[in-house]
Amino acid sequence: MNDTTKVDTHLEKFSELSLSKELISNLESLKYHSMTQVQAESLPHILQGKDVIAQAKTGSGKTAAFGLPALSKIDTNIRKPQLMVLAPTRELAMQVAEAIESFGKNMKGLRVATLYGGQSYGPQFQQLERGAQVVVGTPGRLMDHLRRKSLKLNDLKVCVLDEADEMLNMGFLEDITWTLDHVPDTTQMCLFS
Repeated sequence: MNDTTKVDTHLEKFSELSLSKELISNLESLKYHSMTQVQAESLPHILQGKDVIAQAKTGSGKTAAFGLPALSKIDTNIRKPQLMVLAPTRELAMQVAEAIESFGKNMKGLRVATLYGGQSYGPQFQQLERGAQVVVGTPGRLMDHLRRKSLKLNDLKVCVLDEADEMLNMGFLEDITWTLDHVPDTTQMCLFS
């Protein structure tokens, strides 16, 4: 990060953050109280709109680290993609989508679309047409939807590359670059690995 604005990363509890009441209430019902290290170090920066690169072990709470602050930026009255998460595999895409749905359970009108290969386009078109504010998908399928114009990113606020290092190891560099070329310049970027 090249911005020198001071951010308090000594926070320990989710309730100390400027998350919405719906998110805090849902976190309490899920028994999420204290933050992990990656959450404490990432959440305040993402909430302030800063681009973030983070690395942490599997199971350290990375999805909450980017999902919670990104959800807090979503306006559920706008039925267009505002958060997009790229994941290297359909399994991870499904896990991330499920976690984000769980975190945002109390957000009235929140819709999540999961886009990956090996599934017919029909259900994916329907998810997008219903006004998904969150889109989670694999690079190839996201590219397909962008080419077909079934996915439009004009209102995108946050873009996350989840397991960014793994996607590069799997040879997705060109796909990621092509997809990011369709993301508005004002979009907040987060890379997690």
